[in-house]
Amino acid sequence: MRSRRNPLTPLAAVAAGLLAGAVGTVCLDAVHYVKYRRAGGTDSPLAWEFAPVESWEKAPDPGQVAKRVIEGFTQRRLPDDAAWLTSTIAHWAYGSVAGAAYGIVAGSLPRPSPAYGVPFGAAVFAGDYVTLPIAGLYKPIWQYDNKVVVWDLGAHVAYGTGTAITFWLLTRLGTGAVTQRR
Repeated sequence: MRSRRNPLTPLAAVAAGLLAGAVGTVCLDAVHYVKYRRAGGTDSPLAWEFAPVESWEKAPDPGQVAKRVIEGFTQRRLPDDAAWLTSTIAHWAYGSVAGAAYGIVAGSLPRPSPAYGVPFGAAVFAGDYVTLPIAGLYKPIWQYDNKVVVWDLGAHVAYGTGTAITFWLLTRLGTGAVTQRR
């Protein structure tokens, strides 16, 4: 008989969540890459993912947030040549840390499920559209074209689904995933 209690330790749930969040980030980026290609982009996935960011003016939102945090903490301006590395690390860290939070919540449930990924991705999407306008990095959601919002929601649902499936698989592998018999 299978235990109703999830046997993951909190540390294992965080570790699995970090890895799952990284996989979810790949899923989110895959949706954005498809959009880029449909718009005529020709870069390979890796060239697109790790494209140079030459200045803070061209840095994506995760980099902008990281720049504000780092500059606020250190009280020093970051040079433009730090935009690419900072943006790349911030993007992957955000996805991984959100996955760790997912791991804590899903790991505390009796049975983590891949189905939890859709609401998780939608919650991350909603959080972005609440916090980033407050930070002055996004416009309010109603000022975006519906197509932009739908693509972004789809990318975040892909993120959540990829995260949840990966977390579920990791927990199944970590627990043996075999029904125990008495």
